[in-house]
Amino acid sequence: MAGAIFGSLLTLSTFGESHGPAMGGILSGCPAGLTLDFEAINFELSRRKPGQSAIVTQRKEPDGVKFLSGIYEGVTTGTPIGFVVENANQKSGDYDHLKSVYRPSHADYTYEKKYGHRDHRGGGRASARETVSWVVAGAIAKQIIPKVKISAYVSAVGPHEYTGQIDELALKQVEQNVLRAPDLIWAKEMEEFIKSVRKEGDTVGGVISCHVDGVPLGWGSPVFEKLHASLGKAMLTINAVKGFEYGSGFQGAKMRGSAHNDLYRADGRTQTNYSGGIQGGISNGEPIFFRVAFKPVATLMQAQEVLDKDGQIKTQGGKGRHDPCVVPRAVPIVEAMTALVLADAYLMDRTTKI
Repeated sequence: MAGAIFGSLLTLSTFGESHGPAMGGILSGCPAGLTLDFEAINFELSRRKPGQSAIVTQRKEPDGVKFLSGIYEGVTTGTPIGFVVENANQKSGDYDHLKSVYRPSHADYTYEKKYGHRDHRGGGRASARETVSWVVAGAIAKQIIPKVKISAYVSAVGPHEYTGQIDELALKQVEQNVLRAPDLIWAKEMEEFIKSVRKEGDTVGGVISCHVDGVPLGWGSPVFEKLHASLGKAMLTINAVKGFEYGSGFQGAKMRGSAHNDLYRADGRTQTNYSGGIQGGISNGEPIFFRVAFKPVATLMQAQEVLDKDGQIKTQGGKGRHDPCVVPRAVPIVEAMTALVLADAYLMDRTTKI
């Protein structure tokens, strides 16, 4: 199965199923002559892969990428980059109990009613396994725009929000804890909280914040390719995402214009950054920042009501290997999708200049 996930000049199409032999993708539009850092690509995959801690799914996948085309002697050729990531630990039998039922808050029912049938094994295109291809493409996109620094981190778990300072030191701590939070003490507290939720057979949601530095003035377009709209669409494409806000976001709705306006300095920079680095759909040279809200994982390890194909409501318990909280593994996915949007905006900006 294949589908275009992201596309303008830089286009990603993906294929494969979570229970199949591999997931893969084709990234078109990558400039020729780019020397790729393969270690950086595999590092991003290691951040997303399952089984990396006690607070994520225990599915074991090595998640090594194999490139098929578009690269010669480590350098991009300008032709589409094809790649696959093998699924080494799929267990289709774990989903046999789902063949004739529709789980609440999953895509089971909508998929079958739209397409007339569905493959119940692993969630199909709604499976988070789909995102492994996005991370590969995003890791390449980061290398197209090396001067841009994308830093995402977990800023809330359930009702618990991190309110401490975010600076360079805090961001360095993100990869030093399994939660991927900017504070080691808070991360440990949230780790224990997630473990307690898991013991109850339940799940919990959270928020990922993302800060982007190094985007120059002028990326994005006034109408159809507004930079914040492209970022929003990319984030809302990610499995389990329920909300996106940039800059002041929903808090801005509570403010008056006299307090919310970003007044200029003489050099064109702004005194504040309620705009979140984007004005009129175009980057203004200030840091870009946004927040992404993730719902609790819909599969519970406790009994709940489901609908069967005969229209009967029945009680059924959850099975299989699932994340009690998705946000720790979603941090590299948020960064990957951000990189795809910004690399595409960079390429689009190049076409408008002589």
